[in-house]
Amino acid sequence: MNINQSSTYIKKQLSMTPEIGLVLGSGLGVLADDIENKVIIRYEDIPSFPKSTVEGHEGQLVFGQLRGKHVVAMQGRFHYYEGYSLKQVTFPICVLKELGIQSLIVTNAAGGMNDSFSPGDLMIINDHMNQMGSHPLMGENNDRLGPRFPDMTNAYDQSFIELAKRCAKQLNIDVKEGVYVGNTGPSYETPAEVRMFKLLGGDAVGMSTVPEVIVANYLGIKTLGISCISNMAAGLSEQPLSHEEVIETTNQVREAFIRLMKEVIETM
Repeated sequence: MNINQSSTYIKKQLSMTPEIGLVLGSGLGVLADDIENKVIIRYEDIPSFPKSTVEGHEGQLVFGQLRGKHVVAMQGRFHYYEGYSLKQVTFPICVLKELGIQSLIVTNAAGGMNDSFSPGDLMIINDHMNQMGSHPLMGENNDRLGPRFPDMTNAYDQSFIELAKRCAKQLNIDVKEGVYVGNTGPSYETPAEVRMFKLLGGDAVGMSTVPEVIVANYLGIKTLGISCISNMAAGLSEQPLSHEEVIETTNQVREAFIRLMKEVIETM
């Protein structure tokens, strides 16, 4: 993996510098459809870039303008369970930083564990737990990129959290707030694991986001996280869990998600 190789290839195709990066999770890539003056670059065409293999992830970078801001959207992300290392999973964040982004919005579809949540809710992430058994910053540190021991006290920027809550209120969109638990997948959690995570203070659980947010903070990128509660976690509903349900629910909440994201981007 070579950050300069990837970023140099991408820069040759751009006439703008993106200021906000967007990581669009399962079923949430539709936001990229509203980006204007698009430049689309497939992951498979970018030197050193991983390839997305999951349904609901388009596998491309979309550059352009959204609500007057220069943005780049990752329409599809990479996951530990696909067989990538966490360094490969987070490599695109390093490339986006090299391209110029100062802020990052990370989205995902997650299972709800908080009893007050329902499928279709949007949850602003205020903290996370890394349950992946590994860490994207393990190994030799590159001091040019960030510190050996980065602080994670405010991994999710407090000013962005307040901004998102204000935007939701203005749009009359009911949002939740809570702690996201990141697991490896690809199996969904057992009911016993869900009970444990609830006891530890988790509100939603998924298979992404945590590595990317760690690396974004390491690189000095201010970050906002938003989960779409696509289903209730194992043991909290009668229905067996499936990826099809995840996509179906994210499609239902699409309008509210897009409205909130656009308002947040415009006021960042």
